[in-house]
Amino acid sequence: MAQKMMLYWGSGSPPCWRLMIALEEKKLQGYKHKHLSFDKKEHQCEEVKALNPRVQLPTFKHGDLVVNESFAACLYLESAFKSQGARLIPEDPAEQALVYQRMFETDNLQKKMYDVAFYEWYVPEGERLESALKRNRETLVTELKLWDGYLEKMGKGSFLAGKDFTMADVVCFPVIAYFPRLHCPKEKCPRLMEYYEMVKDRPSIKASWPLEWLEEPEGPDTLKNL
Repeated sequence: MAQKMMLYWGSGSPPCWRLMIALEEKKLQGYKHKHLSFDKKEHQCEEVKALNPRVQLPTFKHGDLVVNESFAACLYLESAFKSQGARLIPEDPAEQALVYQRMFETDNLQKKMYDVAFYEWYVPEGERLESALKRNRETLVTELKLWDGYLEKMGKGSFLAGKDFTMADVVCFPVIAYFPRLHCPKEKCPRLMEYYEMVKDRPSIKASWPLEWLEEPEGPDTLKNL
């Protein structure tokens, strides 16, 4: 079945990484894939444009079905291959609700991290303000405290939505992995860093680890002053 799948992806992209984790968790190794460079703008190639009007990665095709948004693609894989590999969405409605909540909250964490870590990338030089960056840092610290509180409440050794690894972890881990890479002080999010250390060696995550991270384990120190 995996041979009928095609994934266009970019290394280090949380949306791409989460879909690759989901494919590993659902035992769908052997899918076709094409690694494209963001820096070289390879993701704007005609192959991607023909499948994805937003010209974004990941772009995912299974047979004649195209699913481009990473959350949608991950949920599609769980639905289409429910009995295969790891069960990523629990049966219990209350447990499901928590998984979905943590999944969609991931957008908040990612955006607030990007607003600090990639501020100089996204904001033109003439529009940058130290006061804005300071505000972004404070907002991110508040967000990290929220996630630390979630893990604290669930107890040591918990995943993001309980005792089991779920789609919440698939979706959010690629964002959390940026904090140690970008030298975020551990005291700003000790529970999240414990979680990172617990989950980073999971087979699905190791198998899909970003290529450039293998070559350069540490990234820039853009979060060191958080």
